[in-house]
Amino acid sequence: MPEYLSIPTSAGDFDAIVDGPPDGRPVLLLHGFPEAGIEWSHQVAALGARGFRALAPDQRGYSPGVRPDRPQDYAIDLLVGDVLAIADELGWRRFDLVGHDWGGAVAWWTADAHPDRLRSLGVVSTPHPAALGEALRSDEEQRMMSRYMTEWREKSTERRMLADDARALRAMFDGRMPHGRVEEYLRRLSEPGALTAALNWYRSGKPGTRAGRITVPTLYVWSTEDVALGSAAALGTAAWVEGPYRFEMVEDVSHWVPEEAPELLTGLLLEHLDAH
Repeated sequence: MPEYLSIPTSAGDFDAIVDGPPDGRPVLLLHGFPEAGIEWSHQVAALGARGFRALAPDQRGYSPGVRPDRPQDYAIDLLVGDVLAIADELGWRRFDLVGHDWGGAVAWWTADAHPDRLRSLGVVSTPHPAALGEALRSDEEQRMMSRYMTEWREKSTERRMLADDARALRAMFDGRMPHGRVEEYLRRLSEPGALTAALNWYRSGKPGTRAGRITVPTLYVWSTEDVALGSAAALGTAAWVEGPYRFEMVEDVSHWVPEEAPELLTGLLLEHLDAH
């Protein structure tokens, strides 16, 4: 069973779950919106049982100890900096990095900016940022899918998401994960300032630079029922990976892959880690 711990950094203390021997090969797993490190509970436990040291933090804004107020404090370079700060505090010179949703975006940017720190990269749902940008310019389906990103920057978003017993947030999960897990996410997001902090990831503005081609061994997993990220960007991601690349398309699974298809995803991650 994963254990809980706190990781002190210059930005504040990050909460996390961890499993596996302290001297095991380190794997850092990054969650997405509107979840938390516990989205990786199944994978962390399975990796730990295989001898890896697997850790999933609650990222900036989700950890109460690292919850700045301003949207600009959630810029991508700061989120990447958090990844390195956590790894440095743990003494991880090189590590495997896995991310889902927004955590996947952070993982792509980390692999682009700091390939020397990563043994391998695993991304779930989120295409390479440049592939997504190209899809937004050329693919009408992706533009329609991504309209929510503009809507969520509005100041009324918190009120709308939490109204009627958080009906909008509940609908987002579409019955695709255990009820108790959804209730835990909603409990956390109902804490003062928590939902605003999570939405500040969307309000922080565009990155100042474009993510380049990835050279580390990469696994990318995309699911066909994802309502936010379409096939154009998913298929276009291959053009942005120069290192060893494996693309897995998962049929009949929604955006919430780590929790909806935990055994399948864990198997893919273990194959990827064993291969590199």
